[in-house]
Amino acid sequence: MNNAFAPNNMDFNDRYPWIFRETAELPIEKTIINITEIPTPLGPMLAGSTSEGVCLLEFTNRIRLEKEFIELQKLLNAVMVAGRDSYLNQLENELTEYFEGKRKSFSVPLHTPGNDFAQAVWKTLQEIPYGKTCSYKEQAEMMNNPKAIRAIASTNGRNRLAIIVPCHRVIGSDGNMTGYAAGIDKKKWLLKFERDNSEIADGFLF
Repeated sequence: MNNAFAPNNMDFNDRYPWIFRETAELPIEKTIINITEIPTPLGPMLAGSTSEGVCLLEFTNRIRLEKEFIELQKLLNAVMVAGRDSYLNQLENELTEYFEGKRKSFSVPLHTPGNDFAQAVWKTLQEIPYGKTCSYKEQAEMMNNPKAIRAIASTNGRNRLAIIVPCHRVIGSDGNMTGYAAGIDKKKWLLKFERDNSEIADGFLF
């Protein structure tokens, strides 16, 4: 386990100054989001947690990452501090097992602020089996809301928990890779990796 990023680690603060620029004072009424960096075979990921569970896991090259951080802070009335807790330690352990091909699902508690529709969308993502994919149309059918494809696709894009809430498993109806905020190359890698480590027969992955 990598414990390099302690709460006052200046190197971490220096590399991501935009995360911590408003955290000089920590009002008691604010939610605290602990932020750390976790290494993976696909590059570093930023992870965050509150007292309820993991609320953030993103590749550092994700498009509009800073905007996502700002929106999360507003949703939770939160400030971010460099640090770790038991949720982030558990997350790193589970990610390590995932990238070793040993873990097919995650058990770390999650904190996913959002309205009822968003919660339903993210729940269906977690129901897509490891090693398989589905289309946006199929995801809409899973939700019994076939006319909401565009809204579902947009909400998938607002998922803040890469890999754990596996939006990378949703592809186009024609089998083409669709947009992935951290890059299509990562999406292809994750799908191939899961297929190669899955017990599902060849051909089930579109």
